[in-house]
Amino acid sequence: MPERLIDVPIESLPFVDEHFIEIAARPDAVWDALVVQLRGIAEGRSGNRMARRLGCTQTEVRGQVGEIGSTIPGFLVTRSIRPAVLAMMGQHRFSRYALIFRILEKPSGLVLLSAQTRAEFPGAKGRTYRGLVIGTRGHVVVAKSMLRSVRKRAERAQTSGARD
Repeated sequence: MPERLIDVPIESLPFVDEHFIEIAARPDAVWDALVVQLRGIAEGRSGNRMARRLGCTQTEVRGQVGEIGSTIPGFLVTRSIRPAVLAMMGQHRFSRYALIFRILEKPSGLVLLSAQTRAEFPGAKGRTYRGLVIGTRGHVVVAKSMLRSVRKRAERAQTSGARD
């Protein structure tokens, strides 16, 4: 288990934004691609360094990425319902936040993957941090890039799996 758990209900955090992408793959393939994407981010050294600089509660990879109680730098997995919901929470000196991924199969057969961000930014330093991360749209660029990477990985896996 992680050293420190975050005891803030996700729903109590203010809504920041939500991004969506359609994926031509099964929900399980999207889930697997999302977990692989998160594992790749977790294993990168820059995420670990940034988590330490910000004073994040979680700074290391612990457990199996995608399972409740596992951690990646900056996040603790707090909900994991394969293949529908993966929610992570985190906190550091300037913010308490959550990132919630939802996977929904549409009647068309496509899968809708959403990434919802909720966060609070207490105090003057928090407001400044929000301006740097949210106000510059840097967060939007990162979120959309991540969703596109998951789509590419899931669709590639779906295509290669269909040939087997």
